[in-house]
Amino acid sequence: MLEARMTGIGMGAARGRAGQSGLVLVLLATLVLPGCSLLVSRAASSFGDNLTSAILNQDDPELVRAGMPSYILLLDSFLQGEDDNPAILAAAATMYASYGAVFATEPERASRLTRRARTYGLEAMCAAHAEACGWREMRYDAFVASLAGVDAKDADVLYAYGFATLAYLRSHADDWNTLAELPQAEALLERYLELAGADANPAAYTYLGVIQTLRPPSLGGEPEQAREHFERAIALTGGRDLGAKVEFARGYAKLLYDRELHDRLVAEVLEASPYAEGYTLMNVLAKEDALRLQAEADEYF
Repeated sequence: MLEARMTGIGMGAARGRAGQSGLVLVLLATLVLPGCSLLVSRAASSFGDNLTSAILNQDDPELVRAGMPSYILLLDSFLQGEDDNPAILAAAATMYASYGAVFATEPERASRLTRRARTYGLEAMCAAHAEACGWREMRYDAFVASLAGVDAKDADVLYAYGFATLAYLRSHADDWNTLAELPQAEALLERYLELAGADANPAAYTYLGVIQTLRPPSLGGEPEQAREHFERAIALTGGRDLGAKVEFARGYAKLLYDRELHDRLVAEVLEASPYAEGYTLMNVLAKEDALRLQAEADEYF
């Protein structure tokens, strides 16, 4: 994942924010923008869906960078009057996590934004599932047992919290406590997949693959399981999600020093058109990441 690999964590300042875009912009297609659509539809039935589509199909990331803060502030204004609304809280968690991980270039700012994202995500789960209010203080076994009580109707809120948690951990890679929290993030996403069933978003598999490659095998990482997750995400999207291939190359192929797989995945991303309904924005960013991976390959391998 990263030349300056911290014994497998692979997410630090040497790569900066740019290398995270493949993961995070997938998020914009996964959960809460549809959730935001629900919120905004109270005022205009089609506005939210149209906004979601416009963002996901935008091929100019800088335009999205400029526009997202206004949308984030809008969500914050909603929370002034409904700070216990799980849908609005989940939407805010996702938007803060997305912006903090992709567009915040200063580490301290990224840390601040993703921390707020995780706080909103937990508040969303707390509003939807009272037992979740104590999740941060629970031991792992108690936490997993509590997850079993989350209902299918709250799957999307759970997904928002899982994403915000992963975004936060990725932006705090230099903190060794990150490793200790990865199993909880993994459990969140696995429970989401159980609840969502056939309707689960394929991006959840990409996130699980990322988690499995953030830890070296000696600390519980399972690279072969990660490979299965990445391959499933790619298969379920018919290869339209180029970000999954970038994460596969950056996480698994670099972790195992598999130059052949790495170069094949990078070449596939670079040769593909970024234009795919619902994936264009993150595909543009994935292609930028692929160019960086290609440029660094000789030195890394």
